[in-house]
Amino acid sequence: MEQEWLNLGEAAELLGVHPATIRAWADRGELPMQRTAGGHRRFRRADVAARAATQDRSQVTAVHIIIQSMLGRARLELAEGALQDLTWYQLLSDDARQQHRDLGHRLLHLVVDYISADLPDTAVMTAAQGIGRDYAQLGRASGLSLVETTRAYLFFREFLAQTIYDMIETAGAQSPTDWRRIRRQIVWLTNEVLLALIEQAMRNEAP
Repeated sequence: MEQEWLNLGEAAELLGVHPATIRAWADRGELPMQRTAGGHRRFRRADVAARAATQDRSQVTAVHIIIQSMLGRARLELAEGALQDLTWYQLLSDDARQQHRDLGHRLLHLVVDYISADLPDTAVMTAAQGIGRDYAQLGRASGLSLVETTRAYLFFREFLAQTIYDMIETAGAQSPTDWRRIRRQIVWLTNEVLLALIEQAMRNEAP
C-alpha cells in the first residue's frame, strides 16, 4: 500500500514540477488524490504515471527556451570561474554550494510552473517565501552576512532576469503582451523571495 501511494513531494518529483503545481492540479480535479486522516494529500502512483505519460514533452515553448538558455548561462559562468572571485562564494563549503544550486533549481521550477501552469498567486507566494527563508538560513549556517546572502541570491536571479530580457528582444511566437505578463510574474515572484530572505535574516540577527 505504501508503494502504491505517493505524497506531495514524491508526486512532484516524478512529474518534474513544483509541489505547488501538484496542489493546483489536485484542487482543480486534474490529478486524482485522497487525503489521509491528518489531511495530507496522497496520490495513486498509477494516476501520477498516467499524467506523466500524457504530458507533451516535445512541445518547444518560450518557457523551455528560457530554461535552456538560463542553464547554458550558468554552465558558462561556472566554466569561466566567475564565481571563484566572489567573496560570498569563497565562504561556502562544497555542501553549501550544492545547497545553493538546489535552491536555484527549486526557484527555477517554481518560476516555470507559475508562468506556464496558471498557479494561484497565494500558492506561489507561499512557495516563494519558503525559498527565501531557506536562502537566509543557508546564509546564516555558512557565516554569510545579510549583504553577502543577498548577493548570492541576486547572482542567481540575474541569470533569470537577463535571459527574460534576451528572449523578449528576440521573441518569436510569443506576443509582446505575453512577454510583459511573463516579466511581471517573474519580477513579482523573485521579489517575494528576496523580501522573505531579508525578513528571515533580520529575525536571525535579532537579539
